[in-house]
Amino acid sequence: MVFPDTPAPESESGPRSSKRIVYQTETTGSYWGDVKEAVKRVGEIPCARSSLLSGIASGVGVGVIRGLSAGPFVASNWAVGTFVVISLGTWTVCQKSLHEERRRIQQVVEQIPKRYAKEETSASTSQEGSRS
Repeated sequence: MVFPDTPAPESESGPRSSKRIVYQTETTGSYWGDVKEAVKRVGEIPCARSSLLSGIASGVGVGVIRGLSAGPFVASNWAVGTFVVISLGTWTVCQKSLHEERRRIQQVVEQIPKRYAKEETSASTSQEGSRS
């Protein structure tokens, strides 16, 4: 299974392609079997585990607190709403920071050959200066 925002091998999309990878799914033909396998692999999605855990904890907390002053139906609505909002919010923030980290790493990787070339030229000019 391939997830978006994961870099593709250079042979598939070229060295600097900005294409996004679409989900590639392997289906067995059984709907519930496929759902079961997808739930097992949810931890492989970047940021999914932490955002779901944050959403669950927040939803339970708000649901319990709201349940002390309102009925169970109102409390469950607040709990589900809080779960959705917190999960989406933390997933979005995590994805953004992951994207920024990848961008910084790409910049560092692009700067390495330039630094190495500067070191070689400064070393060769210093050797020529000492020979004179």
